[in-house]
Amino acid sequence: MAKPKGEGGAAQTPEEFAREELRRHREGAGLTQEGLGERIFTTGSYVGQMECGQRRLRPEIAVLIDKELGTRDYFTRLSKAFKSKHVEYFAVAAELEVQATAIYDYAPTLVPGLLQTTDYARAVVRANSPTALAEHVDALVASRMDRVRLLDDPARPELWVVLHESVLRTAVGGPAVMAAQLQHIAAYVRSHRITMQVVPFSAGAHGVLGSLVRIMQFAEAPDVAYTEGPHAGQLLDYPALVQRHWKSYDLARAAALSPEVSLTRIESVAEDHATCAQT
Repeated sequence: MAKPKGEGGAAQTPEEFAREELRRHREGAGLTQEGLGERIFTTGSYVGQMECGQRRLRPEIAVLIDKELGTRDYFTRLSKAFKSKHVEYFAVAAELEVQATAIYDYAPTLVPGLLQTTDYARAVVRANSPTALAEHVDALVASRMDRVRLLDDPARPELWVVLHESVLRTAVGGPAVMAAQLQHIAAYVRSHRITMQVVPFSAGAHGVLGSLVRIMQFAEAPDVAYTEGPHAGQLLDYPALVQRHWKSYDLARAAALSPEVSLTRIESVAEDHATCAQT
C-alpha cells in the first residue's frame, strides 16, 4: 500500500498524515483550534500541538474528535495506526521525552530507563517476563537502549533524577551488574551531564514515596507528568494535577541528600556491590 502524499508530493508518515487531516477537517467544520478544544474538553493550544506534532493523536481524544467533526471513526482508526516499539502505555511518554527540554525523574525501586545499562535493562525485562522468548526480551532491551542515546546530546534534555536508596541497594542482575550500573550513573554525574540526588532510608516518608514519577518540560508546550506502576502508566497534562506532582517532586528533592553527598553514596554502594561480586 502506497504511503499518503503531502502537498509537495513527498511520502508522509502516518503521524504527518493524521496531523494534516485533523487541520483539514477542523477548518472544513469552520472551527478554530480553540473552538475544537472546547468541544473535546481540552484547550486550543493542545489542538495546535497535535496539528504541529508536539502532541500525539491519542485514541481517547480521537473518539471525541470524530464525534465533534462528524467523521464517524476516521480519527479513531488513524490514532490506532501509529506503530511504536515501546509498550503501549509508555509509547506517548517515549515520544514526548525526545521533545523535552528538561526531564525530572523520581524512582523508588529501579534505575530510570534513560540511565540503565544493557545488562541492567536485560535483568529488569527478564524479571518482568521470566518465560518470554529471547527475541522478545532482545527487542525490549534494544528499544530501551535506543532511548539512552537521548543523552548523547551534551545539553538537552536537562535531566534531574531523584533515586530512593533502595534503588542503589537492590542487586538487579547480581552484584557485578549492579556495580557497573552505579558506576555508569556516577560517570554521568561526574561529566556534569545530569543532576542526581539520593533519598536515604533515614529520610522516612517523603513526597512521591511509592511510585515512579516523571515531569517533562518543553520549549513551547505545557509541562506534563507521567506516573508508572507494574504493567501500567498514565500521562497527565491537566495543569492542576501536574502542579501537584511538582509539589511532590520538590518534597522528594528536599528530603534527598545533596548532589555531592549523593554521588559519594552512589560510588560507595557501587564499591560494596563490586566487593560482593568478587567474593
